[in-house]
Amino acid sequence: MDLTILYRGPLASCDYDCPYCPFAKRRDSRAQLAADRAALERFAGWAAAQEGDRLSLLFTPWGEGLVRSWYRRALVELSRLPHIRRVAIQTNLSCRTDWLDAADADTLALWCTYHPGQTPYDRFLDKCRDLAEHGIRHSVGVVGLPEHLDLARRLRADLPEQVYLWVNAAEGHTYTDAEADRWTALDPLFPYSRHPHRSAGLPCRTGESVVSVDGEGTVRRCHFVRAELGNLYDGSYRRALRPRSCPLAVCDCHIGYVHLETLPLYDVFAGGVLERIPAAVPLVHR
Repeated sequence: MDLTILYRGPLASCDYDCPYCPFAKRRDSRAQLAADRAALERFAGWAAAQEGDRLSLLFTPWGEGLVRSWYRRALVELSRLPHIRRVAIQTNLSCRTDWLDAADADTLALWCTYHPGQTPYDRFLDKCRDLAEHGIRHSVGVVGLPEHLDLARRLRADLPEQVYLWVNAAEGHTYTDAEADRWTALDPLFPYSRHPHRSAGLPCRTGESVVSVDGEGTVRRCHFVRAELGNLYDGSYRRALRPRSCPLAVCDCHIGYVHLETLPLYDVFAGGVLERIPAAVPLVHR
Protein backbone atom coordinates (compact mmCIF):
# COMPACT_ATOMS: atom_id res chain seq x y z
CA MET A 1 0.00 0.00 0.00
CA ASP A 2 1.16 3.52 -0.84
CA LEU A 3 -0.40 5.81 1.75
CA THR A 4 -0.07 9.45 2.76
CA ILE A 5 -0.83 10.16 6.42
CA LEU A 6 -1.40 13.54 8.07
CA TYR A 7 -0.72 13.13 11.77
CA ARG A 8 -1.99 15.55 14.40
CA GLY A 9 -1.57 14.60 18.04
CA PRO A 10 -2.85 16.42 21.13
CA LEU A 11 -0.02 19.02 21.19
CA ALA A 12 -1.55 22.50 21.28
CA SER A 13 1.18 24.66 22.79
CA CYS A 14 3.14 27.20 20.80
CA ASP A 15 5.95 29.61 21.54
CA TYR A 16 4.42 32.32 19.33
CA ASP A 17 1.35 34.47 19.95
CA CYS A 18 0.21 35.31 16.43
CA PRO A 19 -3.06 37.29 16.65
CA TYR A 20 -4.59 35.26 13.81
CA CYS A 21 -4.00 31.88 15.53
CA PRO A 22 -6.30 30.39 18.21
CA PHE A 23 -3.37 28.46 19.72
CA ALA A 24 -1.16 31.51 20.30
CA LYS A 25 0.97 31.21 23.43
CA ARG A 26 -1.09 28.29 24.58
CA ARG A 27 0.63 26.16 27.20
CA ASP A 28 0.32 22.43 27.63
CA SER A 29 0.67 20.95 31.10
CA ARG A 30 3.36 18.37 31.83
CA ALA A 31 0.70 15.69 31.66
CA GLN A 32 -0.49 16.95 28.28
CA LEU A 33 3.04 17.03 26.93
CA ALA A 34 3.65 13.51 28.23
CA ALA A 35 0.47 12.33 26.51
CA ASP A 36 1.53 13.97 23.25
CA ARG A 37 4.96 12.37 23.46
CA ALA A 38 3.49 8.93 24.09
CA ALA A 39 1.04 9.33 21.22
CA LEU A 40 3.73 10.49 18.81
CA GLU A 41 6.13 7.73 19.77
CA ARG A 42 3.36 5.16 19.31
CA PHE A 43 2.60 6.53 15.84
CA ALA A 44 6.29 6.67 14.87
CA GLY A 45 6.74 3.10 16.07
CA TRP A 46 3.77 1.97 14.00
CA ALA A 47 5.09 3.76 10.91
CA ALA A 48 8.54 2.24 11.37
CA ALA A 49 7.05 -1.25 11.48
CA GLN A 50 5.09 -0.94 8.21
CA GLU A 51 7.93 -2.25 6.09
CA GLY A 52 5.59 -3.76 3.51
CA ASP A 53 4.00 -0.36 2.71
CA ARG A 54 5.24 2.91 1.25
CA LEU A 55 4.40 5.80 3.57
CA SER A 56 4.50 9.57 3.20
CA LEU A 57 4.02 11.38 6.51
CA LEU A 58 3.13 14.98 7.26
CA PHE A 59 2.99 16.20 10.86
CA THR A 60 0.51 19.06 11.22
CA PRO A 61 0.50 19.90 14.95
CA TRP A 62 -1.75 22.66 16.24
CA GLY A 63 1.22 23.91 18.22
CA GLU A 64 4.93 24.04 17.41
CA GLY A 65 6.39 20.56 17.30
CA LEU A 66 10.07 21.07 16.61
CA VAL A 67 10.74 22.74 19.97
CA ARG A 68 9.93 19.31 21.45
CA SER A 69 12.68 16.69 21.35
CA TRP A 70 10.33 13.83 20.52
CA TYR A 71 9.26 15.44 17.24
CA ARG A 72 12.85 16.06 16.20
CA ARG A 73 13.82 12.50 17.11
CA ALA A 74 10.85 10.98 15.27
CA LEU A 75 11.59 12.95 12.12
CA VAL A 76 15.24 11.87 12.15
CA GLU A 77 14.47 8.21 12.77
CA LEU A 78 11.66 8.02 10.23
CA SER A 79 13.71 9.80 7.59
CA ARG A 80 16.27 7.00 7.68
CA LEU A 81 13.82 4.17 6.94
CA PRO A 82 13.71 2.87 3.36
CA HIS A 83 9.91 2.47 3.22
CA ILE A 84 9.29 6.10 4.21
CA ARG A 85 9.00 8.06 0.99
CA ARG A 86 8.78 11.47 2.69
CA VAL A 87 8.47 12.77 6.24
CA ALA A 88 7.64 16.45 6.71
CA ILE A 89 6.34 18.84 9.34
CA GLN A 90 4.75 22.27 9.46
CA THR A 91 6.89 24.56 11.62
CA ASN A 92 7.57 28.16 12.56
CA LEU A 93 11.30 27.30 12.46
CA SER A 94 11.97 28.67 15.94
CA CYS A 95 13.90 25.55 16.91
CA ARG A 96 17.62 25.01 16.59
CA THR A 97 18.79 23.28 13.41
CA ASP A 98 21.80 21.18 14.47
CA TRP A 99 19.61 18.07 14.83
CA LEU A 100 19.22 18.00 11.05
CA ASP A 101 22.75 16.57 10.75
CA ALA A 102 21.40 13.17 11.81
CA ALA A 103 18.50 13.12 9.32
CA ASP A 104 18.37 11.75 5.79
CA ALA A 105 18.11 14.93 3.73
CA ASP A 106 16.66 12.99 0.78
CA THR A 107 13.57 12.10 2.83
CA LEU A 108 13.05 14.87 5.38
CA ALA A 109 11.34 18.13 4.40
CA LEU A 110 10.06 21.19 6.26
CA TRP A 111 7.05 23.43 5.58
CA CYS A 112 8.14 26.69 7.22
CA THR A 113 5.98 29.69 8.08
CA TYR A 114 7.37 33.15 8.77
CA HIS A 115 5.35 35.06 11.35
CA PRO A 116 6.28 38.78 11.34
CA GLY A 117 6.37 40.27 14.80
CA GLN A 118 7.13 36.91 16.43
CA THR A 119 10.78 36.54 15.53
CA PRO A 120 13.45 38.91 14.17
CA TYR A 121 13.53 38.81 10.39
CA ASP A 122 17.28 38.10 10.20
CA ARG A 123 16.97 35.22 12.66
CA PHE A 124 14.32 33.54 10.54
CA LEU A 125 16.30 34.11 7.36
CA ASP A 126 19.41 32.62 8.99
CA LYS A 127 17.39 29.51 9.86
CA CYS A 128 16.34 29.20 6.22
CA ARG A 129 19.98 29.44 5.21
CA ASP A 130 20.81 26.70 7.70
CA LEU A 131 18.25 24.46 6.00
CA ALA A 132 19.84 25.14 2.63
CA GLU A 133 23.30 24.37 4.00
CA HIS A 134 22.00 21.06 5.38
CA GLY A 135 20.42 20.27 2.00
CA ILE A 136 16.94 20.02 3.56
CA ARG A 137 14.01 20.44 1.20
CA HIS A 138 11.80 23.25 2.45
CA SER A 139 9.19 25.77 1.45
CA VAL A 140 8.69 29.12 3.16
CA GLY A 141 5.49 31.09 3.47
CA VAL A 142 3.50 33.83 5.10
CA VAL A 143 -0.11 34.62 5.86
CA GLY A 144 -1.33 37.19 3.34
CA LEU A 145 -2.25 40.03 5.69
CA PRO A 146 -1.70 43.59 4.43
CA GLU A 147 0.80 44.36 7.19
CA HIS A 148 2.92 41.39 6.08
CA LEU A 149 3.33 42.46 2.46
CA ASP A 150 6.54 44.47 2.69
CA LEU A 151 8.32 41.81 4.74
CA ALA A 152 7.07 39.12 2.37
CA ARG A 153 8.58 41.05 -0.51
CA ARG A 154 11.84 41.34 1.38
CA LEU A 155 11.80 37.63 2.12
CA ARG A 156 11.22 36.75 -1.52
CA ALA A 157 14.15 38.94 -2.51
CA ASP A 158 16.46 37.38 0.10
CA LEU A 159 15.57 33.73 -0.40
CA PRO A 160 17.28 31.74 -3.17
CA GLU A 161 15.21 31.50 -6.34
CA GLN A 162 14.85 27.73 -5.92
CA VAL A 163 13.04 28.15 -2.57
CA TYR A 164 9.31 28.44 -3.10
CA LEU A 165 7.62 31.27 -1.19
CA TRP A 166 3.94 30.52 -0.69
CA VAL A 167 1.22 32.86 0.53
CA ASN A 168 -1.84 31.69 2.44
CA ALA A 169 -4.98 33.77 2.12
CA ALA A 170 -5.79 35.10 5.59
CA GLU A 171 -8.85 33.46 7.11
CA GLY A 172 -11.88 35.71 6.84
CA HIS A 173 -10.07 38.23 4.61
CA THR A 174 -11.52 39.18 1.23
CA TYR A 175 -9.02 40.30 -1.40
CA THR A 176 -9.71 42.88 -4.05
CA ASP A 177 -8.24 42.08 -7.44
CA ALA A 178 -5.53 44.67 -6.86
CA GLU A 179 -4.63 43.15 -3.48
CA ALA A 180 -4.62 39.66 -4.94
CA ASP A 181 -2.34 40.81 -7.75
CA ARG A 182 0.21 42.06 -5.24
CA TRP A 183 0.32 38.69 -3.50
CA THR A 184 0.31 36.80 -6.78
CA ALA A 185 3.40 38.75 -7.82
CA LEU A 186 5.15 37.01 -4.91
CA ASP A 187 3.44 33.63 -5.20
CA PRO A 188 2.02 32.84 -8.65
CA LEU A 189 0.02 30.03 -7.02
CA PHE A 190 -1.76 32.40 -4.62
CA PRO A 191 -4.98 32.29 -6.72
CA TYR A 192 -5.49 28.72 -5.46
CA SER A 193 -5.54 30.04 -1.90
CA ARG A 194 -7.52 33.22 -2.51
CA HIS A 195 -10.99 31.61 -2.58
CA PRO A 196 -12.39 28.46 -0.97
CA HIS A 197 -12.82 25.63 -3.46
CA ARG A 198 -16.17 24.06 -4.13
CA SER A 199 -15.80 20.44 -3.11
CA ALA A 200 -19.27 18.96 -2.47
CA GLY A 201 -19.63 15.71 -4.38
CA LEU A 202 -16.25 16.07 -6.07
CA PRO A 203 -13.69 13.25 -6.08
CA CYS A 204 -10.89 13.57 -3.54
CA ARG A 205 -7.93 11.33 -2.77
CA THR A 206 -8.59 11.58 0.96
CA GLY A 207 -10.12 8.40 2.32
CA GLU A 208 -8.41 6.34 -0.36
CA SER A 209 -4.68 7.12 -0.61
CA VAL A 210 -4.61 9.96 1.96
CA VAL A 211 -5.86 9.86 5.56
CA SER A 212 -5.50 11.81 8.78
CA VAL A 213 -4.68 10.25 12.15
CA ASP A 214 -5.05 11.70 15.65
CA GLY A 215 -3.21 10.85 18.84
CA GLU A 216 -5.60 8.01 19.67
CA GLY A 217 -5.00 6.40 16.29
CA THR A 218 -8.44 7.34 14.99
CA VAL A 219 -8.33 7.49 11.20
CA ARG A 220 -10.42 9.99 9.26
CA ARG A 221 -10.31 10.89 5.61
CA CYS A 222 -8.92 14.36 6.41
CA HIS A 223 -8.65 16.86 9.25
CA PHE A 224 -11.91 18.52 8.21
CA VAL A 225 -14.31 15.57 7.93
CA ARG A 226 -15.11 14.08 11.33
CA ALA A 227 -16.50 10.73 10.18
CA GLU A 228 -14.23 7.92 11.36
CA LEU A 229 -12.79 5.25 9.05
CA GLY A 230 -11.41 3.02 11.78
CA ASN A 231 -8.30 2.82 13.91
CA LEU A 232 -4.70 2.80 12.76
CA TYR A 233 -3.44 0.39 15.38
CA ASP A 234 -5.96 -2.40 14.98
CA GLY A 235 -5.84 -2.12 11.18
CA SER A 236 -9.59 -1.57 10.89
CA TYR A 237 -9.08 1.53 8.72
CA ARG A 238 -7.68 -0.53 5.83
CA ARG A 239 -10.96 -2.06 4.77
CA ALA A 240 -12.54 1.43 4.69
CA LEU A 241 -10.09 2.86 2.15
CA ARG A 242 -11.83 3.52 -1.15
CA PRO A 243 -12.54 6.36 -3.61
CA ARG A 244 -14.75 9.02 -2.09
CA SER A 245 -16.35 12.32 -2.98
CA CYS A 246 -16.15 15.25 -0.58
CA PRO A 247 -19.14 15.66 1.79
CA LEU A 248 -18.36 19.32 2.57
CA ALA A 249 -19.56 22.35 0.62
CA VAL A 250 -16.11 23.92 0.28
CA CYS A 251 -12.49 23.24 1.12
CA ASP A 252 -10.39 26.27 2.04
CA CYS A 253 -7.15 24.86 3.45
CA HIS A 254 -4.17 23.84 1.33
CA ILE A 255 -3.64 20.54 3.17
CA GLY A 256 -7.20 19.65 2.17
CA TYR A 257 -7.80 21.00 -1.33
CA VAL A 258 -4.40 19.91 -2.62
CA HIS A 259 -5.90 16.39 -2.71
CA LEU A 260 -8.98 17.30 -4.76
CA GLU A 261 -8.84 15.41 -8.03
CA THR A 262 -10.57 18.28 -9.84
CA LEU A 263 -7.57 20.55 -9.20
CA PRO A 264 -4.21 20.08 -10.95
CA LEU A 265 -2.17 20.41 -7.78
CA TYR A 266 -0.74 16.88 -7.74
CA ASP A 267 0.91 17.80 -11.04
CA VAL A 268 1.87 21.28 -9.84
CA PHE A 269 3.45 19.88 -6.65
CA ALA A 270 4.64 16.58 -8.12
CA GLY A 271 7.26 15.17 -5.75
CA GLY A 272 6.54 17.84 -3.14
CA VAL A 273 2.88 17.63 -2.18
CA LEU A 274 3.56 17.15 1.54
CA GLU A 275 6.11 19.94 1.93
CA ARG A 276 4.34 22.29 -0.51
CA ILE A 277 7.14 22.49 -3.04
CA PRO A 278 6.12 22.78 -6.70
CA ALA A 279 7.81 20.56 -9.26
CA ALA A 280 8.96 23.76 -10.95
CA VAL A 281 9.21 26.75 -8.62
CA PRO A 282 7.24 29.59 -10.26
CA LEU A 283 9.36 32.47 -11.47
CA VAL A 284 8.62 35.88 -10.02
CA HIS A 285 9.73 39.34 -11.00
CA ARG A 286 12.41 40.61 -8.65
